Amino acid sequence: MKASKQLSENLQKVLVDLVELHVQCKQAHWNLVGKNFRDLHLQLDEIIADARLFADEAAERMRALHAVPDGRSGTVAKTTSLKPFPMGLVSTADTVELVVGMLEASVGTMRDVHDQVDEEDPTTADILHGFIQKLEQYAWMVEAENMAPTAKIEAAKTRKAS
Repeated sequence: MKASKQLSENLQKVLVDLVELHVQCKQAHWNLVGKNFRDLHLQLDEIIADARLFADEAAERMRALHAVPDGRSGTVAKTTSLKPFPMGLVSTADTVELVVGMLEASVGTMRDVHDQVDEEDPTTADILHGFIQKLEQYAWMVEAENMAPTAKIEAAKTRKAS
């Protein structure tokens, strides 16, 4: 099978967001400070590894379909849907918000192109499903860092008298 111009363009959109996700999460990883630093630092390592893997898989799928991936830094910077990551040290709370935004933007691109991709190549759409599932899981897990609990538990009532 040979990818149409539309399929090539759609996969290119996914590719640049995945490359940018990797790079920006690495920037966050290096410049993260504050409470729960270590946990978020390590979690970013997981996201970075998968973003790199997914970018490679997307680019190789493009080549298998005779499309030409463009992961050059200039192309990525000009065409990504991700907002730029700030320069300097960033608090863990702010990093959580920024990373969730990056993950959601990447998934948003995949969801935007999904139906067109699926019409032309269900196999490639299946690959996108895997990316979406994992990135949405990461968004939930990272976002939980800043969430407030909703359960009301009274510690005195839950303990037995000694």
